[in-house]
Amino acid sequence: MRYLNPKADLTFKKVFGEHPDLVISFLNALLPLEPDEEIKDVEYLNPELVPQNPFRKDSIVDVRCRDINGRQFIVEMQMMWTSAYKQRVLFNASKAYVSQLEKGGDYELLQPVYSLNLVNDTFSESTEYYHDFRIVETAETREVIEGLRFIFIELPKFTPKNYGDKRMQVLWLRYLTEINEHTREVPQELMENPDINKAVTQLEESAFTEAQLLGYDKFWDIISTAKMHISSSRREAHEKGFKEGREEGMKEGREEGMKEGREEERLKNARKMRAKGFTIEDIAEITGLAKEKIEKL
Repeated sequence: MRYLNPKADLTFKKVFGEHPDLVISFLNALLPLEPDEEIKDVEYLNPELVPQNPFRKDSIVDVRCRDINGRQFIVEMQMMWTSAYKQRVLFNASKAYVSQLEKGGDYELLQPVYSLNLVNDTFSESTEYYHDFRIVETAETREVIEGLRFIFIELPKFTPKNYGDKRMQVLWLRYLTEINEHTREVPQELMENPDINKAVTQLEESAFTEAQLLGYDKFWDIISTAKMHISSSRREAHEKGFKEGREEGMKEGREEGMKEGREEERLKNARKMRAKGFTIEDIAEITGLAKEKIEKL
């Protein structure tokens, strides 16, 4: 039996965007919900967040759904970290939040939006893999503005320890991190859980068409190329920034040099990707550049 990697765009959307029971289990395991706040059912919403004003920016997420209480849940699988990703997450969640209210509606009708972001990369100096962001008052953190909540999970930092009260969280994260094209036998403890078992069967290669498998391979080609470019960009940007900062002898000079170097490299990578036939959407996703800027290249 050959399996596909659940982190790929094709498989992630198939598992969590087509099976309400699986996305419910996934969200309940990974979101910081109290027992009385657990999700019972969901309806899928259009993953394309289209603005009311046609001249404003639209965006697409991997999975977007709503429960019977009106709470919205946005789920994204991000293969590489970019400096603009947090802003994109904030943008998408904010758009989902404000779009609930019709003109003249009561603000009290607004329901929370949870943004769950699985990142197959590292972006923080913390040793923890789980990051929970809320809007809090800085001097007295017990004061919280409810409405938006952001969860970021750094998958490379995850290691299964004792299960405790987070057994399903551990199982779902093992599902994402342990199964790939090289898997021939799925660990028994994963297959014993009905939800994980069902999710594993969705990854069987035989469940996909030839065209889907070609798209799957193209996805990994794009990711591999992008990783190579981004790694090179980061190294060159660091070297450029360090050199300029040293010549200036000031921290500001070093930071500005690194910023300019990163921007130059992102533009250079975008040009290379366009030349190789990458779509504008793929380039924007990988580099963090605005679509409008890419179109002008």
